[in-house]
Amino acid sequence: MNIIEGEIPGLLIIAPDIYFDDRGYFFESYNEEKLALAGFPFRFVQDNESCSKKGVIRALHFQHPPYEQGKLVRVVSGNIIDVAVDIRKGSPWYGKYQKVFLSAENKKQFWVPSGFAHGFAAMDENTIVSYKCTSHYHKASEDSIIWSDPDLNIDWGVKTPVVSDRDAEAQRFSTFESKFIYSV
Repeated sequence: MNIIEGEIPGLLIIAPDIYFDDRGYFFESYNEEKLALAGFPFRFVQDNESCSKKGVIRALHFQHPPYEQGKLVRVVSGNIIDVAVDIRKGSPWYGKYQKVFLSAENKKQFWVPSGFAHGFAAMDENTIVSYKCTSHYHKASEDSIIWSDPDLNIDWGVKTPVVSDRDAEAQRFSTFESKFIYSV
């Protein structure tokens, strides 16, 4: 398992060791012990999965403290452009984002800790995304920033985006009041 530091501290890209033979392949998609040895201190309590059509953007979601979630994201089928935006007050990277290409083929995973808004764009039909969460879903704490925010200026790589009503009506980053605090 190869763990790569993201462009913004706290974000990680995890590339598993994949073993191929004439039957196909095998890899560990999650190994708590190996991640702990690499300094990954989080435990997961919930797994989520979504299936999206090509061009669907699901973004930019998060849960406010004390119900914040860290997410370990991977693609089971298809491929996505995965995005994490730093929303931690006082962070030198506040309002900056990182994009990662995840696919069923490359089997990479993206660790998005709490304090980041998260979203992705499906680049193939029937793209299946699976992610582990560090806390349970809490509807009253969920929030989002509009995926097309001009201040963030994220290129999602999609010509004709398909978004939910909730995502289309999300707040602007400039009016967002973060409850996340950056700490070293």
